[in-house]
Amino acid sequence: MENKELTREELNNMSPEKLVETIISQREEIMAQQNEIKAQKDQINIIEQKLDVLTDQIKAASLKQFGRSSEKDVLDGQMALVFNEAEATVTEETVEPDMDQVIPAHIRRRPKGKRDEDLKGIPARIEEHTLTEEKLNELFDGGYDRLEDEVYRKLDYHPAEFEVTEHHVAVYCGRKGHLIVRADHPAELLERSIATPSLAAGIMNAKYVNSIPLYRLEKEFERREMHLSRQVMAGWMMKLSERYLSLIYDRLCRDIRSHHVIHADETPVLVNRDGRKAGSKSYMWVYRSNVRDDRPAVVYRYCRTRNTDELKDFVNGFKGVIVSDGYASYHKLETDWPEDITVAGCWAHARRKFADIIKSASGSDKKKPKYTLSEYAVSQISNIYHLDNQLTDLSPDKRAKERNLTIRSSVEAFFVWAEEHRQDVTKGSNIGKALDYMLNQKKYLMAFLDDPDIPLDNNAAERSIRSFCVGKHNWHMIDTMNGAADSAMIYSIAETAKENSLKPYEYFRLLLEEIPKHMDDKGLEFLEDLLPWSEKVQETCKLEKRKTSE
Repeated sequence: MENKELTREELNNMSPEKLVETIISQREEIMAQQNEIKAQKDQINIIEQKLDVLTDQIKAASLKQFGRSSEKDVLDGQMALVFNEAEATVTEETVEPDMDQVIPAHIRRRPKGKRDEDLKGIPARIEEHTLTEEKLNELFDGGYDRLEDEVYRKLDYHPAEFEVTEHHVAVYCGRKGHLIVRADHPAELLERSIATPSLAAGIMNAKYVNSIPLYRLEKEFERREMHLSRQVMAGWMMKLSERYLSLIYDRLCRDIRSHHVIHADETPVLVNRDGRKAGSKSYMWVYRSNVRDDRPAVVYRYCRTRNTDELKDFVNGFKGVIVSDGYASYHKLETDWPEDITVAGCWAHARRKFADIIKSASGSDKKKPKYTLSEYAVSQISNIYHLDNQLTDLSPDKRAKERNLTIRSSVEAFFVWAEEHRQDVTKGSNIGKALDYMLNQKKYLMAFLDDPDIPLDNNAAERSIRSFCVGKHNWHMIDTMNGAADSAMIYSIAETAKENSLKPYEYFRLLLEEIPKHMDDKGLEFLEDLLPWSEKVQETCKLEKRKTSE
């Protein structure tokens, strides 16, 4: 029945049956209209949710491409400046450093009378500035006495210099018989090669520590009238890593597997010739010892894939804890080897998802639940970090006890909060994904409460893999799989050297000087003296840290 307005007279003349029918009909039409309005509102809500998700994705992509990567002080909007060009850092308040700030305390000038000791380890040159006798007699009619010199210091810089070392090996022949003897001389690093430990160590330090691609190094050498092609240098790196550095590398791999807690992470890398179509992703994996261990070691490993087989190959025989991000391959290890391996999650990854929402929010976004929920999540995770940081210097037993007393309740309450609010946010939105990640990773994020040696996050592995990530942005790809594997060895030694407070160049040079002397040894016992924490290496290659009080 068509819904039209009835007059009072029509209603008075209408029979009771007709009146009831009319009322029911109009009520049905009103309900149909209400349902249609509700359906339209639901459709609008769905569209708004999709729009919200798309807006989140756009902001996240923009933040990833243009935003700062630091998460520090996200709550008050004061982001730490993580990268500055020189123009951005020089201001009127910039203070010129004096010599005591530039030269390390252990080698700079100390009290008078100890100059030789003070300058030990750094080349020193004294320049005398005097007046001629003729000038002095002109100035002083009645003679003169020379007082104590006025002394000031300047710091000169001499770029890398090349020097040819010509070896003359004495050869002796007996007058009776045909015996010929040559004098002892250093073994050649590479047969019929001009490469020396110092030159090879310099190239390794440039590429694998300072992230300078070989083609740039080649150009720099050319500007110094030294013609070393990148192909020659690449060949040296491969041969030296396979022949000598692989011995230390294998020893470091074995050492890491002996630890109770290790960290793991991976990053994609392009390898030009790996038997697959162009652009196929390979991966560089990094494994390292726990941040709480006294003898830190870092190992890189190249692999064509990101699946669990690589993990299993490296950790085969390992019994302990692997700290990682939320990638499923790590979790599969625990499923396949439940008696041997425990996987611990990373609270920094969980926090980052909420922090990104805060960093991308602007204007009206700050009034929306996604922002207020993210603020609360970041504050709670920060509180967990704060509580755990207070336990750093405790023994493992005391740390375990304090974690149960002071932290466990906060962690459990945080997950209860996440469960309660998960249904309040849009599925697929950034806040929805952040809460889903928290809840899906609950088992692994809570693992630290049951083992005092487990740290809260996997930041140690991320720091260790950062040098490789910086390098790959400069050289973009590796040519061959062998080159990738050899690069992994050199990166491993460079990062392990830095973790043990060594000068990487000095450590590379020491290894390339000492290992060739033992190539005829029947055992590998000599490697013990070449490990980065050995007394010999610490004495030779240690980077002395300046005390802040000086």
